[in-house]
Amino acid sequence: MEMTVQLTIDCSDPQKMVAFWAEALGYVPEPAPDGHATWRAYWAAMGVPEEELPAGAGDIPESIIDPEGRGPRVWFQEVPESKAAKNRWHFDLKVGGGRDVPLDVRIQRVKATVERLVKAGATVLRIKDDPEAGFYAAAMQDPEGNEFDIV
Repeated sequence: MEMTVQLTIDCSDPQKMVAFWAEALGYVPEPAPDGHATWRAYWAAMGVPEEELPAGAGDIPESIIDPEGRGPRVWFQEVPESKAAKNRWHFDLKVGGGRDVPLDVRIQRVKATVERLVKAGATVLRIKDDPEAGFYAAAMQDPEGNEFDIV
């Protein structure tokens, strides 16, 4: 049986989330299929009624893909309600290189990624710094408040 995996993330602003998470994960916005100019044009060609498409839906990509084809597709689904509680899942962006890499190098890698993602719209929640345990990480939030870690 063939299976693919898609991660669907509810949000209020798909375009903002596409831009942020494409930067964070090294993904790219997913182009519309079959040579269509936009996803909206594709959906219209597939027979999706116009009244089912909110204003602006599909004019700009609402999903991102791994350009190497290894990771799952991520779709940012617009929903009317806002985030109400802590995530039950989160991304760990493992940029440090693991315990075989010296702690000072891992710290520099984490700090550089934190700085890059803050510029892209993330917020630092806390730094987890435990040199005795050889551990350094950052807990962060994306532009809509979803938690993730940089390790």
